[in-house]
Amino acid sequence: MRRTVKKKEHYVNNAEFLAAIVKYKDKVTIAEEKGLPKPRVNNYIGGCFLKIAQHLSYRPNFINYMYKDDMVCDGIENCIQYIDNFDPAKSKNPFAYFTQIVYYAFLRRIAKEKRQMDIKEKILEKSGYEHVFSTDGDTSADYHGIKNRVEMNQKR
Repeated sequence: MRRTVKKKEHYVNNAEFLAAIVKYKDKVTIAEEKGLPKPRVNNYIGGCFLKIAQHLSYRPNFINYMYKDDMVCDGIENCIQYIDNFDPAKSKNPFAYFTQIVYYAFLRRIAKEKRQMDIKEKILEKSGYEHVFSTDGDTSADYHGIKNRVEMNQKR
């Protein structure tokens, strides 16, 4: 008895995605010729961008960031920004093209957040911990736990 092996369905069908982008680029060309504003990206293309960004955020190197939603939003924004740069004559693989765009958007967001954390640490260091972590007479365990974590991060 032979088992039929089901082919795994990809979350973005590359052929349909390519056809949708070609159709969108045709609409953009027609709009430019007529002097009309650039048309909106349709829901299918936007959904593909969202799926690419969300699935890429599940990779082990991106999974534990607390600003993962910002990373996904940056990836989608960059895909929409650079959709006109995709040339179907050069490449028939829009999935790879937009995955790279999202990947580098994630790296830029991580670098930006790291710079922000460095700035926050420098502000805490310059202003002094006692000034920032002053309490109104209540010395609870939460206060000391947070203070200890900040001091430990500072020592790294």
